Amino acid sequence: MKIGMIALAATCLALPALAQEAEESDAKWTLDVREISLTYSNTTVSNAREYQNSPVSAYSADTQYNIIGKLDIFLNRSTDTGLWQNNLLLNYGKLKIKPVDEPAESSESADKIWLSTDYNRKVWRWLDADVGPFIQGAFQTEFTANQDAPRYKALSAREGIKMFEGPVIKELYGALVEEYDFTYSDKKNTKLAWEIGARAEYVLREGVKWVGTARYTDYMSYSEYVDTDLRYDLELMTKMEVSLTDTLAFAPYVSYRRGQARGTDKVGTNVMVGLSLQYADLFNLN
Repeated sequence: MKIGMIALAATCLALPALAQEAEESDAKWTLDVREISLTYSNTTVSNAREYQNSPVSAYSADTQYNIIGKLDIFLNRSTDTGLWQNNLLLNYGKLKIKPVDEPAESSESADKIWLSTDYNRKVWRWLDADVGPFIQGAFQTEFTANQDAPRYKALSAREGIKMFEGPVIKELYGALVEEYDFTYSDKKNTKLAWEIGARAEYVLREGVKWVGTARYTDYMSYSEYVDTDLRYDLELMTKMEVSLTDTLAFAPYVSYRRGQARGTDKVGTNVMVGLSLQYADLFNLN
């Protein structure tokens, strides 16, 4: 109920701005194919036979292969007063581990379906970027369930302030997040959190560009107790894009994720190092 009321209020606040923009003739429609990529990482483990009885399969592995496919596209409508973005993100990966003298094992290393729409108001200019309030509605789920857990399903709304479309800082925001998690049919959970996030790009020289992203979410309240719910969630990523053509690039990258569930004192971490082949392009639809 809380998330519905806040989302409704945010929508009502955005309607006058959207109505004003509908009358503007300078609206620019673009299709931003931010990334279509295939990522591969390979880890070699030494002294595998000495660790073949270890309960930690990573130490007893000969090789580990991690392959991730990603699609990240935006349909944007930009005017002098605002930016309307619609985002589809598909991300799926498999981790394969081959223990010594045993069949290979596999598990998911990435699984995300994200669909969102957000409106960003252009109120101020700072550091050659637009700044203003924004609202967002999103739905997140997975392609498949993770082992014994049901498939993740959640609706969310974000309201806050954002700096966007700058020469280096492409996005920097702080927001209040309301999330309705209906992963478990018997424990539909409404959560309240605050979140900060950023995305930056910097051209080092012709054909070489650094890209970095960051997001931190801190959950403040829950309507139900679910031990797998996170207390906080941190994601960091940095990569170096080396152009092959105008639209193709190789990108070595490092990503780090850290979080803690409500049902444990142990912190979960995930570190990934790899190389991706990616396609990106921007299409003018006017």
